Amino acid sequence: MASYFEILLSITVILIAFYYYAVSNFDFWKKRGVVGPTPIPFFGNTMDLIFTNISLRHYIQTTYDQYKNEPMIGFYLMRKPSLILNDPELIKDVLIRDFSNFADRGALVHEKVEPLSTHLFNLEAERWRPLRARLSPIFTSGKLKEMFYLIVECSQHLEKYLATEVEKGKPLECRELTARFMTDVIGSCAFGIEMNALADERSEFRQKGRDVFDASSFENIFRNKMRAFFPKLYDLLGDIIPERRFSSFFTKAVTDTIKYRQENDIVRPDFINMLMELKAHPEKLNNIELTNSLLTAQAFVFFLAGFETSSTTISNALYELAVNQDIQNKLREEIMEYCSKDKGELKYETVKEMEYLDKVFKETLRMYPPGSLLFRNAISNYTFDGTKVSIPKGTTIWIPVFALQRNSDIYPNPDSFDPERFNEDAVAVRHPMHYLPFGDGPRNCIGARFAIYQTKIGLIAILRNYKVDVCEKTSIPYEFDPAAFLLAPKKGIYLKFTKVQS
Repeated sequence: MASYFEILLSITVILIAFYYYAVSNFDFWKKRGVVGPTPIPFFGNTMDLIFTNISLRHYIQTTYDQYKNEPMIGFYLMRKPSLILNDPELIKDVLIRDFSNFADRGALVHEKVEPLSTHLFNLEAERWRPLRARLSPIFTSGKLKEMFYLIVECSQHLEKYLATEVEKGKPLECRELTARFMTDVIGSCAFGIEMNALADERSEFRQKGRDVFDASSFENIFRNKMRAFFPKLYDLLGDIIPERRFSSFFTKAVTDTIKYRQENDIVRPDFINMLMELKAHPEKLNNIELTNSLLTAQAFVFFLAGFETSSTTISNALYELAVNQDIQNKLREEIMEYCSKDKGELKYETVKEMEYLDKVFKETLRMYPPGSLLFRNAISNYTFDGTKVSIPKGTTIWIPVFALQRNSDIYPNPDSFDPERFNEDAVAVRHPMHYLPFGDGPRNCIGARFAIYQTKIGLIAILRNYKVDVCEKTSIPYEFDPAAFLLAPKKGIYLKFTKVQS
């Protein structure tokens, strides 16, 4: 009996010790006077996220609404203290003024499990800084002007494809339509490859892009959860569950393209050409080992971020324009006016001059920012200006972009689509940190200018030729997919297209 009692006692002691370990940090924010939701033992504030009971967007929105008058909200990722910032001046400190203290996104690189995770979005400051400096020139306005004709060529393919599809008289699923268009754009401007995603629904690049963001895929769900909540365990599983679906495909695509260009002395104003220059001059990267995986990872993230965010933005804009016909008509008038210049040939400067198109674009991103959060990680101990709140190195900061941009105190009637919110006078009275679809500061979206132009050109190509309307397959009201990594509609966006009479 004694042995059973000793075993039971040992188990009890272990459970008590484990419980104490699990909750020992839960007074972290209370000691600092920071309010927040009450954590649950073992799970902190993330149980519903771990078991996918709610989406990350919904969790943040609910938490933000509960504490939106507080400058910051303390919560726990499992047992790790983390922070949601609401105050725009504190957000500006993190993103801009004190950027050197928050140069990391806190997104761990899992090189063994996912070789292509070593991309610019994830990389720690040491490798991010030199890579960002060397890749930035490809996204200047000068380089974009050189690539502009490539984007226009793809938009012409989109027009031809639509002419065939619209004749069938059936509603079109806009997310798939625009994802194919963007796959072609990225293929041309990044890889110098005609991917033919519009013409060929079996396009391998389009299929790979679809697979990466497949919210119903068990493997995607498993990997996302492991990355977010059990990163150290995920690294240990590198030899058991290495990522095989995308790494070899994209690495071969990039290395084959570079080899072909070198052998045939081909130069194009695109992303691959910039990677070739990096490979030719590795000394400019401060002794960073420039492996094929590291090179490919940069093209990989450009491809994924470029097609998914912009295609979703176009389809969301079309959805709102179909619901708000008066706004659609006003936008089409502007498009027709500017497209009548230069014999209908679209030019870089012409797109830049379209003020109402810019307002529609910005309002779309206000309502539907592809990334609902910005992440930053403290790389040193830090005390927030004007407060007594200090955080240790390694603390994760969440900036609730979606919640800020749907805050009725900042944007009255936030669920209504109103491009006039971006009149100069309206913008002037808002804090710049209340609109962050591309982030801000040194670690903002490197491809923002490119994304803006490819999205606008896609909208121009569609709206100058077709009127879009809701139909029986249109999901109203708009529903977000709770399982999607980036903000996306739950049931797709089906709209009716009708040829505009010229």
